[in-house]
Amino acid sequence: MSSETEREVARLVAAQRWGAIASLEAGGGGAPLASMIAYATGAGLSHLLFFVSGLAAHTGNLLADPRASFTVGEPDLGEGDPQLLPRVSLSGRALPIDREDPAFEAEWRRYVARFPDAEPRLALADFVLFRFSYDDVRYVGGFARAARMGAEELQGAARELGL
Repeated sequence: MSSETEREVARLVAAQRWGAIASLEAGGGGAPLASMIAYATGAGLSHLLFFVSGLAAHTGNLLADPRASFTVGEPDLGEGDPQLLPRVSLSGRALPIDREDPAFEAEWRRYVARFPDAEPRLALADFVLFRFSYDDVRYVGGFARAARMGAEELQGAARELGL
């Protein structure tokens, strides 16, 4: 049985569609770069999916070095203390799914189910579909509410919730 915190994290990741990916600069220095991107979730939060332009710096970075961190949070509506907003960072690897890979079609359909307006971008050859597999999860649920868990705990909570 998952903890309430694990279920909170699963609900947060499943409910949002927009987050920040931090990648490492390709071709020298390894400087971090954070970018806002849309994401869809795999069944049971098994992974995340990103469909991004090859012209974007973060895409080149991920193709050169798949290590990344992805942060999702409740949106700031301009009221109260934003430090109290729940947020989660997932660390792992984002690997491209080749368009010829048998898994591509199912993953693409999952992405488009979340973002129907993305469908025409499939015709743009420079766009890349990434599968982000994470192993470390860090959660801040507000002031003095922090937790760390592995992918297994988060995925177990997601399955319990039917996500």
